[in-house]
Amino acid sequence: MTMPPATSAVKGTLETRPPENGKILFFAYGANMHPEQIAARCLGAKCLGPARLAGHRLAFFGTSLVWDGALETVVPSPGRTVWGVLYALSHLDADSLDAWQDARFNGTGTYFHSPVTVTDAAGAPREALLYKKDMLGAPGKPSLEYLRHIARGAELRGLPPHYVAELLETPAKKAGYPVPVERPGRGGVVRATTCADCGSLIETH
Repeated sequence: MTMPPATSAVKGTLETRPPENGKILFFAYGANMHPEQIAARCLGAKCLGPARLAGHRLAFFGTSLVWDGALETVVPSPGRTVWGVLYALSHLDADSLDAWQDARFNGTGTYFHSPVTVTDAAGAPREALLYKKDMLGAPGKPSLEYLRHIARGAELRGLPPHYVAELLETPAKKAGYPVPVERPGRGGVVRATTCADCGSLIETH
């Protein structure tokens, strides 16, 4: 994972600049908000508190075999706001999270890095990175179980109650089998540079 560039960026080829205090600021708006999930994927992620991204909304696309439903991304939407959590990540933790998310520099992964300006809990603008989905296709429904996992993370991180309620009102479907699916030998922090078969966010399109 690289820091947002000072000028512009092309998907998968972000230019770098020195991270803030040696850390990478990451804006999580979906399942990575959940304390247990981020702890399982990053050894030292530091939660900096709630933040919000203006002009966007949460949307779901693709199919996760782990959760039997679509996965989250953000899409432009004037007048809307996506709430999430700011994390400070070391480079090692950022690489680990990239592997879990299948975010690749060559643009072939499930997600890619997108630089954004979010507003933190103190009302200050912060430059950060978030994950966006590479291929969208037709919108889909997340499994109800996955949606509740996201909403629980938002609740635990202190996001506004009205936003947690909004999350739970998102159209969803009940998973057709017990979720999440456990993948043997895929626990803990991942230190690989790619993770196409890691089982965390495997998708079909």
